[in-house]
Amino acid sequence: MASPAGVGAVVAGAAVVTLLSVALTLYGPPLDAVLKRAFSLHKAHSIKDMENTFQLVRNIIPPLATKKHKGQDGRIGIVGGCQDDSPDAVQEVEKWLPRLHALVVGPGLGRDDAVLENVKGILEASKARAIPVIIDADGLWLIAQQPALIQGYQKAVLTPNHMEFIRLCEAVLRDPVDGSDCRGAVLRLSQALGNVTVVQKGEQDVISDGKQVLECSLQGSNRRCGGQGDLLSGSLGVLVHWALHAGPEKTNGFSPLLVAAFGACSLTRQCNHQAFQKHGRSTTTTTMIAEIGPAFSKLFET
Repeated sequence: MASPAGVGAVVAGAAVVTLLSVALTLYGPPLDAVLKRAFSLHKAHSIKDMENTFQLVRNIIPPLATKKHKGQDGRIGIVGGCQDDSPDAVQEVEKWLPRLHALVVGPGLGRDDAVLENVKGILEASKARAIPVIIDADGLWLIAQQPALIQGYQKAVLTPNHMEFIRLCEAVLRDPVDGSDCRGAVLRLSQALGNVTVVQKGEQDVISDGKQVLECSLQGSNRRCGGQGDLLSGSLGVLVHWALHAGPEKTNGFSPLLVAAFGACSLTRQCNHQAFQKHGRSTTTTTMIAEIGPAFSKLFET
């Protein structure tokens, strides 16, 4: 996880900032057609209301400028899988934390006890520095075993899929999940964790900070790709930093993390939709990554 060669990769997520900032030539349906593919805030809203929700995301996006330098709009760290289970790994990663604006934990992580012990140390060090953390994949498995790791830390965002969400609910709520009330279940889990933001991925992505609930139903495709969640968590790391840096005055009273999560879910779904239009059943996360620029421009820069 933190070998001398591998530690530098901790900040490789900063490259996502560049990808997200590129404005490429648009193609496909216009934005109003995208909007009609259904976004909702508790219930169906008009196209104007949907556009207002998009505008909250646009409000947090920093402008491109020739005077800016590399890393100025965000340096995002990623803690993923590695062969290094050295007890010094936490200290090695801690050296990078002062340079980071957000941390993504979980992609490719695995469940090795020594690795997870290091991840616990990294999470504690990140919290001590008030660094936002996005937790996905096997990072969520760790949280299900030890929810106290992020209890009450309101700069954390969890991004569980269906099974990961069930594990978290069983660990935290001690109750079976009510499949008939998805929004209520996400709201209750967030509240029980001390208003940690939760993004339940699914047919619709349901997002809550324990106070408000957003639902993203933008059309993606019937093809779910391995690694698609990594695209979501990586882009969420960027957008969380942007949202917190912009401040609540830019999000019209909504939690900055809610707005960031809504934007990341929208972007991931739009990438999936555009890639599927080209590649059909052969769509992979690699082909989705190629759509980041056009999808970002279509949703947020038009």
